[in-house]
Amino acid sequence: MTDLTLSQRTVQLPRQHPRVFLIAASIIWFVLYQSLSPVSEMIVAALPLDRASHLGGALQFFLYDTPKVLLLLTAVVFVMGMVNSYFTPERTRALLAGRTEGLANVMAASLGVVTPFCSCSAVPLFIGFVQAGVPLGVTFSFLISAPMVNEVALALLLGMFGWKIALLYLGLGLTIAVAAGWIIGRLKMESSLEDWVRDMPRVSAAAGDDEMTLAERIEAGFASVREIVGRVWPYILAGIAIGAAIHGWVPQDFMASIMGRDAWWSVPLAVLIGVPMYTNAAGVIPVVQALLAKGAALGTVLAFMMSVIALSLPEMIILRKVLKPRLIATFAGIVAVGILAVGFVFNAVL
Repeated sequence: MTDLTLSQRTVQLPRQHPRVFLIAASIIWFVLYQSLSPVSEMIVAALPLDRASHLGGALQFFLYDTPKVLLLLTAVVFVMGMVNSYFTPERTRALLAGRTEGLANVMAASLGVVTPFCSCSAVPLFIGFVQAGVPLGVTFSFLISAPMVNEVALALLLGMFGWKIALLYLGLGLTIAVAAGWIIGRLKMESSLEDWVRDMPRVSAAAGDDEMTLAERIEAGFASVREIVGRVWPYILAGIAIGAAIHGWVPQDFMASIMGRDAWWSVPLAVLIGVPMYTNAAGVIPVVQALLAKGAALGTVLAFMMSVIALSLPEMIILRKVLKPRLIATFAGIVAVGILAVGFVFNAVL
């Protein structure tokens, strides 16, 4: 058997035996994940440095978190890639078009979690939703939820903080997306769309093709891993490197003094710092982990993370192509108030 023939059979395995492939891949993934902590400690112990030193602690943090985050991200993105094969842009528009507000805001925010759209997709998605007759407030619920509560953020939070914090973030993000979209819808700000967007002809939203086999959905999962993980891994390395530096060298008392519960101004300051940052969940969440380990308050850190992901300056610049400044300011203000409320409430109760 030639190497080429073997390679071809290996590539065709998911198509020929998709269920067997999924089971085998899950077992391999679990074994690798369980070995991360002892392997990272073993590597650091083999090096000529003190494990208790600043450098030793930072290096162990980096060696453990980097493969852990990449493994978790790969698994979640793969699964979400399979789920996303059910939710094409056409199907998403069809599900939201013609719906009334309220329940439609909840549906839109929920769809934002399971659809592979980010802030870079804001303009074409916005145009498509307007053409399909989706109400403005419902569109905003989707556009807030899609970048903020995405598979990358949930995967990293799950791996670094556990399911409770990941679920908390999911609930908070959905609440902000639903509430902000509903308020914008109640304000009746359709006149603040750019004229060329408002005057576009309406088109019907097609449901899309749903005739895909399990093997094809597995291939869609692999495509998502190549596209998403391939795009964000530099941010992951940079974020974990910054987090490792914070973990190893930043004094705990210093971090607690500027981002702790006792500093009332820490939450609005965190939001202001987060807005101009050009990064995403992959880059900011490893930093969040290190900040919490050094004594930063959970509410302050959540506010910082949400502002980076949901209120980034680049997204506002992109949205300016379809929205007038008044609507952009209203959108940013409502979301910012929601994020501030999250920060203050969780600093008060946790």
